[in-house]
Amino acid sequence: MTTALIVEDSATQLEVISSCLLRGGYKIEVAGNGDEAMAKISSNKPDVIILDVVLPDRSGFELCRDLKAEAGTSSIPVVICSTKSSDMDKFWGMKQGADAYLGKPVDQEELLRTVKQLVKA
Repeated sequence: MTTALIVEDSATQLEVISSCLLRGGYKIEVAGNGDEAMAKISSNKPDVIILDVVLPDRSGFELCRDLKAEAGTSSIPVVICSTKSSDMDKFWGMKQGADAYLGKPVDQEELLRTVKQLVKA
């Protein structure tokens, strides 16, 4: 089964994204901050990462950049889902290595479509 790691500190957003991906047939892992995400990724690599930008310990942009710089994690697709969704935020997210950038509130159909495309690739 395909595993998605959701890195999100908002319980409400976590619930929306989790239920959407569960309906899509994905196994869900969750992390509430960057350190927790890195620990989970090192012990069990997910097939895709859904990443918020605003996290308590470090930004999702920084986490994405670190993941894409490491040989062991650089091939894991990263979808940034954030309220920070100006054109400049999206540009910066893609510059950090994100494979997709979706604004919040997340369009659940678009999220599922995006994850399916990235996991197949």
